[in-house]
Amino acid sequence: MTAGLFWLALAYVAGSFPSGLVIGKSLYHKDIRQYGSHNTGATNAYRVLGKTGGLCVLALDACKGALGVYLGELAGLSWLPQQLELCMIAGGLLAILGHSCSVFMKFKGGKGVATGLGVLLYLAPRETLIVFVVWCIVVGLTRYVSLGSIIAAALVPFVMYAFHEPFEIVAFGALAALFVIVRHRTNIIRLVHGNELKGERIKKK
Repeated sequence: MTAGLFWLALAYVAGSFPSGLVIGKSLYHKDIRQYGSHNTGATNAYRVLGKTGGLCVLALDACKGALGVYLGELAGLSWLPQQLELCMIAGGLLAILGHSCSVFMKFKGGKGVATGLGVLLYLAPRETLIVFVVWCIVVGLTRYVSLGSIIAAALVPFVMYAFHEPFEIVAFGALAALFVIVRHRTNIIRLVHGNELKGERIKKK
């Protein structure tokens, strides 16, 4: 039991690693929280740091999600092998929670989209590819990353259900989707009022 709890706690700590903040400060000498949406996620990293910086943050955040699921798997193998799938899901959720409520940033953080992408990629790669294509289409047509994230998140449990994933995976998809949408509540308000930030670089003054 102790080993299992250790791996799950580590999943939260791994998710808490502030990729955007670290890359921004160490490589670009910028605190991305001071610009754009003031968020540490990949979208704001792209706005502030450019394509390379944004992609690095996206990759690291997604890796945090996949690592969380893997650590959950280790927890299941050492603690509850008969509930291995649930432990993997728990590890993924803890990684998303860590990203959004980072212990290294006074329990503040990103919206969990990229980290959730990593979790989904580990648990359901086929469905992840489908919702990622939808995200690309929405963002390509509207330039609103937040809108693409909200729509893609909402589709996750339905796509999982359509491909007959186990109930636990579909339930996770629904919970993760709800979490991401709730984290985007201020973006939804800005979208309704027409003053949401688009996924474009901040011009240098």
